[in-house]
Amino acid sequence: MDAKKIIRLTFIVMTVILIDIAILSPGLLAIGFGENALKSATAAATLAGSAAIILYSSYTLLFKKEARIPILEVHTPEEFEIALKQFQKVKAVENDVSLALHQIDRIKKRHDTLLNVLNQRFVPGGLSFVKFADTTKNVENLFFTNIRGILTHLHIFDEREYNRVMTQNAASSSQVQLRKKEVFREYLFFIRSSLETNEEILLKLDKLILEVSRLDTVELKDMETMPCMQEIDTLIKQTRLYKS
Repeated sequence: MDAKKIIRLTFIVMTVILIDIAILSPGLLAIGFGENALKSATAAATLAGSAAIILYSSYTLLFKKEARIPILEVHTPEEFEIALKQFQKVKAVENDVSLALHQIDRIKKRHDTLLNVLNQRFVPGGLSFVKFADTTKNVENLFFTNIRGILTHLHIFDEREYNRVMTQNAASSSQVQLRKKEVFREYLFFIRSSLETNEEILLKLDKLILEVSRLDTVELKDMETMPCMQEIDTLIKQTRLYKS
């Protein structure tokens, strides 16, 4: 159970209790039962309202499922993180979701590091700076395209059906059930292949940062022959060819 939600619920309950004490306590507002009809009705309404607030808060924080963010509304790294966190409790993919979140954190750090190195080595806005920056942007777009693909598969992943199908005895499974198992394996294979590609992207960005940090100056024509740039260009072209 989410510790933050427990803390929020505890805060709400304590606040309601303190308000009730202030309203009903003889030493404070002294609105209690038995003195007159109006005060009795007010006291009853206060307790009923308090109970309703606690019940509604308990349901909202502990039991109500959060509406999943539509994939088309996810654009920034922070939005991708929020969208992924909705699937952290899906047992079959919790390690994959955790890795995806870690990858996003790492690529944000790589982005900041590379931008800092480029600013130190090149004139911002110059041809060399722009070439490196554009290549990095293309790689980041590829990275988040993979994350978007993972989210698409997570949205249509039926955890309950997965658990039911995958726990069936293979000997007693029908052909339909066996095909269902294969479909679920393909879901997981896609997610893990995308994560593996992103690991490769992060590795190539590390190489790019290392090579750029070693440079004093570089001509645009020399940039094209840098091993890390060639590897990145190849990765981008291969992925575009695969997706077309």
